[in-house]
Formats: sequence, structure tokens, C-alpha cells
Amino acid sequence: MAEIRFRLLGPLSVQIDGREVALGGRKPRLVLAALLLEAGSPVATDTLIDVVWPSSPPRSAVANLRTYVHSLRRLLTEDRIERVPSGYRIAVSRGELDTAVFAGHVAAAREAMADDRPADVLAELARAVPHWQGPPLADLPHHHTWKPELARLGEVYLAAHELRVRARLTLGEYGEVVPELRELLARHPLREELWSHLVVALDRCGRRAEAVDAYNEAVRVLRDELDAAPGPHLRALRSRLGTPSSAPRRRESSRVVCQLPLDLPDFTGRERHIADVLALVRRRRSEGNPTVVVLSGPPGVGKSSLAVHIAHRLRREVAEGHLYVGLAATTSTPRRPLDVLAELLRSLGLSDAMLPPAEAERAAALRSALTGHSLCVVLDDAASAAQVRPLLPGAGTSVILVTARTRLPDLVEAHHVELDVLDHDPALRLFRGIVGEDRVAAEPEQAARIVAACGRLPLALRVAGARLAQRRQLPLAHFADRIADERRRLDELRAGDLAVRAGFELSYARLPTGAATAFRVLGMLGAVGFPGWTVAAALDGAHTSRTAAEDGEDGETMAAADVLDVLVDTHLVELVGTGATGAPRYRMHDLLRCYAADRAGAEDTARVRRVVEGYYAAATAAVERMPVRFFGVRPTPVPQAYWRPRDLGRLVADPIAWFDSEHDTAAALVELAARHAADEAAWRLTTALTPFYDLRNRWEDWWRTNEVALAAARRTGNRHGEAIILRDLGQVHVYQDRYREALDLFARSAALFARLQDAQGEAVALAGRGTVHRIRGDTARALACGRRALELFSEAGDLYGEAAARIAIGTVRMDSGALDEAETWFADAYALASAIGDRHRAAHALHRQALLHQRRGSLGAARQQLDQAIAVFDDLGDDHCAGYAQQSLGELCLSSGELAHAQLLLGNSLAVHRDTGDRRSEATVSQRLGELHESLGQPHTSRAYFERALSLWRELAAQPQQTAVERKLRLANEA
Repeated sequence: MAEIRFRLLGPLSVQIDGREVALGGRKPRLVLAALLLEAGSPVATDTLIDVVWPSSPPRSAVANLRTYVHSLRRLLTEDRIERVPSGYRIAVSRGELDTAVFAGHVAAAREAMADDRPADVLAELARAVPHWQGPPLADLPHHHTWKPELARLGEVYLAAHELRVRARLTLGEYGEVVPELRELLARHPLREELWSHLVVALDRCGRRAEAVDAYNEAVRVLRDELDAAPGPHLRALRSRLGTPSSAPRRRESSRVVCQLPLDLPDFTGRERHIADVLALVRRRRSEGNPTVVVLSGPPGVGKSSLAVHIAHRLRREVAEGHLYVGLAATTSTPRRPLDVLAELLRSLGLSDAMLPPAEAERAAALRSALTGHSLCVVLDDAASAAQVRPLLPGAGTSVILVTARTRLPDLVEAHHVELDVLDHDPALRLFRGIVGEDRVAAEPEQAARIVAACGRLPLALRVAGARLAQRRQLPLAHFADRIADERRRLDELRAGDLAVRAGFELSYARLPTGAATAFRVLGMLGAVGFPGWTVAAALDGAHTSRTAAEDGEDGETMAAADVLDVLVDTHLVELVGTGATGAPRYRMHDLLRCYAADRAGAEDTARVRRVVEGYYAAATAAVERMPVRFFGVRPTPVPQAYWRPRDLGRLVADPIAWFDSEHDTAAALVELAARHAADEAAWRLTTALTPFYDLRNRWEDWWRTNEVALAAARRTGNRHGEAIILRDLGQVHVYQDRYREALDLFARSAALFARLQDAQGEAVALAGRGTVHRIRGDTARALACGRRALELFSEAGDLYGEAAARIAIGTVRMDSGALDEAETWFADAYALASAIGDRHRAAHALHRQALLHQRRGSLGAARQQLDQAIAVFDDLGDDHCAGYAQQSLGELCLSSGELAHAQLLLGNSLAVHRDTGDRRSEATVSQRLGELHESLGQPHTSRAYFERALSLWRELAAQPQQTAVERKLRLANEA
């Protein structure tokens, strides 16, 4: 694979294997710049057009943009740029993009600075310097949408300089850093931190008069430019000028309290969180203020371990005492602030006789003690902000570290850190440290399986590691196989008094009844993301607020939104972002999901069925709003008894975006419903997903869900559902070039529809048979199927089907050479489709009319109609049909000698056919590209395309096409 480097810092450039590639003119460079600034994220087509043509885009802007993207794809040697529903996205790894590499070195330098490793700071920044070749995108006009990212890069660049200054000051290079600071201040005079550094540097190298002058200059600049006074830190520096030392005095004490538990000797990961907290503590202490940090996260994520580790890291800086108190939130009786205050005050030397009786008085006494001392206090396992707030300092430089399973957003005076599971590398490092380097090195794949099965949860990794450490002869593969089964995974993750399940039970037992119910149901949905309305489906009405450990008294009711908030705040459900519709999406950690599913009962299974019903109702509503009408049997009406999400119209207002967000979850629910005897909901949901699969060419999902649905429909005895699914399976077989199987499925479907007297369904199945006969060259049968389908569509009153049948009949007649008759069929189809507002079918008619014009030699008319068809397909988001139309236009350009345009269009269509797995069309286009490069005098490229075409024709057993390509290759070899 080629090594590629994208450079935005300075002029835009791309290097492949060390050589710079020519990107072309300004417009493709603007497109690439816009994509790289949002690397990994979609950039809307409208945005790209505005970037390239900021004032007045041409009418052909979309087509031109597609051309620029295609040229960039060819230059980058890999399919880096992908089409997404809203526009385009470029895939770039961090090591390939200079902005990411530069920012990575700066982030590493920041962590080194937080860890007091100034030499490492300078080393990291030295590695960053070569990547900054000048202001970002210096050779291009900047679009207004780029401003946030360009401003961020400017801040990163300035942060690198500031870090370098801080590191040099830490190393005592006071005099050497003064010129660099003055240069920075000349460019950034409003950066108060730089003025502070200059004052310190001048003072420390004995130039105190200059330090005072620098302070006075800072005062003047801030007053003149911002009408503001210096901040407290800069004022404090001024007040210390002239004193013998600016170092704070340590309080003399004969007794230093340290109640911290033992720090884990193999503590791993969390480097970024540690660096952030340490930097926050140092900044707050330098300003003379206390620090309060809340560490929250799901059970087993390592909150307490991290708090204790940070406290140990602070022992030298916060040297007057380290206190530790458990607040017992996960027990049946969380501790009262009154009792905790007494414990803390005793630890600070107050006798019982001196303890004030009231909570408010004790809190005031603690604040006084913390103001006069510099302490670090760990408050472990907090229940609420109300429990913690009386334990906080009001002034001084003490540090309070709070851990909680529940978010404490109302503790506004705190800095909040939410912990997630470990990344893969630190998780593996933790596991390796417990199990042993040699065992992991001997079975690296099995170690990775165990880490994945543990969900990278620190507690689970420690339990798994502890079990294996006590069984030195047990192969990792054996243990990996044992925990692969989700039904027994939690039972395996137990070692002595360490148990993952026990940690989960503490959180589950405190849930209100409604939240506990939703937790169990959501766990049954599988390893998928889900929208918020699934909670309403799981609950189906209001539930009491009793905890899962209670079964008696009634409490106030909880709405579904409140239940979801409880699950998110307790870290049992994770908010993972928004889907394509912009609605929030959630998921559960795999081990929590296993625990929840293990707690589920028969009533919860019925609730899962309601979730599936809700998806069917939403998917059916989305199909009704899709811009492309599905040529098949549309989903049957939603039964009255089915559960429906509220406000369906708003939910699926953008139907394609809804499917983009939900189809993976919906497909998983099909299989889940079938496993839990919800067969009717399973096959119905599948029929509502198939139109999206057809539009997006998702053959694998189409095949898998319909296979499950077919068995489900047969178990219910629903013959109509079986007929629909047989037809849909037949169609996906056509797309996969499996024509014999497709004919059989269409025949069985048509027979079932006929028996059920469903004329429209029978017509759709017959149309599918006609398509297969036409592809195989059996024009008589194809024509017979088309005419019979047209009769049935007319009988059923399906005008959309009639338009499609007319196009099919016209295509057969055109292939037979009856061009005048074909023209009539196509014209009638276009008129009918236009009259009923079916733009998609009208574009198909235009495409066929263009092919007819091309056969007659009317290339201008053919080109015009193909352009119109492509524009419609693009507007509807149908890349599949757009690819076919581009193929036709490319073949037209090839025949008329427009080789450059032909190469672009055929290349675009080839990419589409490869994406969709259309081997027949890929073979045809490969053959045309072979002919094109033959005309260009490029025999090696030509031969490669011919050989690919030949391989595909052989797979398809297409003898005439195979013979033609073999003859081409033979002639080429003889030449």
C-alpha cells in the first residue's frame, strides 16, 4: 500500500511514497482542502459547491464537483473519498495528516508538562516543528466555513510556543527565553499568560526593573486594547517582585495525615485524564484557589483507582495531608454529611468534645481548616451533590477528588471528568501486566479476544487477568472461548471477592422500577445503538419510581424521558452522539448488556416485541416518504394493535436519514424478534427495510434479513408475507447475477400471489421474471412476462407499476430492433410517470429513450436525455441508477471519440458497479475501458481491463462476451 501524506500547514500538498503529486487547478485543490479540514466527517455537497464557487455557482456545479472528486480519487491511488448521503467524506489516518501529527506532538508535550517532564516537552515540540511549514492553506482563498478549524490550528501553534516557553522556564533558561517571549508578544500582545512568563523570566535572571516595566507595559496594552485590568495571577506576580523568593512557604507540622489506600502498582491508562487534572490543580493552586474534581463513570471503570492514583501523584505538591472517606452511595444507607464531617474534622485533630453539633457548623469548621491548610481529600462513592457540597472548601488551595457512579451536574463548583472504558492499547497493556508478557506474546490474538470480551472495562480485565494469573498452564484460547458465550460471561468474570456482576448489581438495585425495566429490555436488544423512543416502547406507559430492590410501596410515576435520564446519569446507558437525523443515540456497554439480559424475564420479552413493532411502524412511515418509490410490494399497513412511536411524521421527516441511522439496529431486531417468537413482527419489519436496501444497494443485509423473515413468515402461516419475501429474495438474486435461483423464487412468489388473488403482487413477481429472461436473451418470454405484468398492474390500478412495465416492454422491443415500437412504449412510460409525479421512473424512461436515440445515431439528443436522467438520479440519491446512466453516457462518448470524458464517466460507473457487486455491469465497463485505453495507445492498462472483464464473463458463464474479449486479448498479444 502506498504511503501518503497530506499537508495543510503551509501550501496544500500531497506526497505519495515521498513524491509530491500534482493536484490540478485551484478548484480540485479547494475541494480537497475542504474535505481534509473535516477529515473523517461528511462535508455537504452544498458546502463544497460554495467553497469552489462562493459567489455564483454554474448550473453544472454538481456534475463538475463530481468530476473534481473523481480526479482526486484517481490521484490518491486509493478510494479515499466516499460518497455519503449528504455529500462526501475523506478517510485519513492521524499519521497521514500533518495537522493531526502536529497537534499530537503538542498534546504529548502538554501531558509531559503536566507530569513535570520539561525535557520531554522540548523533545516533542522539536518533533512537531518540521510539520509547520507556514500558515494553513497559504496558497488558497479561505472559505468562511474554515474559520473555526483554522482558528483552532492557530491556537495549537501558539500553544506549542507557550509550552516551549514554560518548559524552558522550568529548566531555568530564564535569560535565553526572554527574546522568544518578546517576539511572541509582538504578535500576540493580548496573551496575558505570555506577559506573566516574561515577568517571571526577567525577575528570575535578576532583571527586576525590566520585570516591573514589562508588567506596566502589560497593564497599558490590556487597558488600551481591551479596557481591562490584569488578572489575579499577573497581579500576584507583580506583588512578589522584589521579595527574596516567590516560592510558597510550607506549613510546619509535626504530623502529616495520609489515609490514602495503596496505589495500584500496575496502574495503566488514563494519561490524558491524569494530565488534565494535574494541570488544573497546579493552575488553581498558582491562583490561590481550591480545586474540586468529580470523577464519574459506570461501575468497574476505575473511578476510585484513578482518584487514589492522582492523590498519590499529588503527595509532594500537596504535602500537608491526604484524607480518604467512603461515602457509601452504593449501599442501602449512604452516609450523612453530618457523620462524614465529624470523621474529617477528627482526622484534622479535632476532638469529639470540640465537634459542633449541627451540620452547618461542622461544615464551617471544615472550611476554616481547609482554608488554613493545603490538603488533598478523596471522597469516594458519592451519592449526590447534596451529600458532597457541605464537605467542600470555600478558599485556600486544597484539592477535593470526588468519585460517583452518577453524574453530579448540579455540583457546579466542580470540574467534571467522565470516565469511559480504556482504549485498546492501554487495556491490553493492563491485561498483559497481570497475566504476563510471555503468555500474551505467545497468544496475541487470544489476548485481544479476551480484552474485547471484557469490553475494555478495567475491573473485568483485572478479574480475567487474576483468574489467568492463578492458572499459569491454562491457554488463553481456552479462557477466550469460555467468555465468548455472553450467557456465561459474567459468571466467568469472578475471582475471589472481585466480581463484575456484583458491581453491576449495586447500581441496578438502586434503580427506580421503570428504569430497571427499561435497563433489562435495552440489554436484550443486543450490541446496537438505539434512539430514545425505544425506552417508551419498553415501558409502554408510566412506571413507579420504586427501586429494583423494593416491591411494596407505590411512588410517583416516571416518564420515559426521565427513565432515560436516570440510566444515562447512572452510566448504565451511554449517549454516543446523534444519528443522521440529528436525534440522540444511545448504547450499552457489552458487559452491562449481558447483565441486563440475564435479569430479563418473559414480560421483558413481550416488551422487546413492542420495540420491534415500533421500528416497523417507523420504517413503514419512512418508506411512504422516500423520494424513490420502491418497485416491489410495499409494506402492509401497520396493524392497529402494534405499538407506535409518538409523532411519527417528525421522526421520519427525512426518511433516508432515518434509515441511515436505524437500519443496522432494525436488522438486528429482525433476528432478535425471530429468536423470541415474535415472527410476525420480524417478517413485517423486513419488508419495510427492503426498499432502503434496494436504494442503498445493501445486498448482504437484504439477503440476511429476508432469509430470517422467510422462515418467520412460514412459521406464522402468513402466505402473503411469504410471497412478498420470496419476490424480494428473487430481486436480490438478480442483483447478484444468480439468475436460475431468481427465476425459481419469482415463480414461487407469483404463484402464491395468484392464489391469494393479489394482482399487484403477482405483477411485480412477473416483472422480475421478465427482467431475468431479458438479461439471458430470451426475448419471447421476457415480452410475455412484461405484457402480463402490465395487464395485472392495470387491473390493480397501480399506475407506478404500469410505467415500469411499459419501460420493460420497450426495452425488450429495443433489444429486438423494433425501435419505433420501443419509442412508443418509452414515450408512454415517460408521460405516465411524469403525470403521477414519479421522477425516478421518468428518469428511467429518459435513460431508455437516450439509448434509443444513440442506436439511431442521434447523439446530441441521447446526450441531453442522459444528462437529464443523471441529474434526477443524483438528486434522488440513487447512486446505483446514476452509475448505469453514467455508463451509458460514457459509452456514447467513447463511440464519438471523446476519450477524456468517456474515461471519467466510465471510471465513475465502474466504481459504482464494484460497490454494488454488479459483476455483469462491471464486466461491461471493464471491457469498454480496455477499448478506451487501447485507443489511447496504452496496451498494459488496456490488457488489465480486458483481463478483468474476461474473468468476470467466465464467472457469469457469458459465452458470447467471453469469446469477444478472448479475441481482443489474442489480437493484442499478436500485435
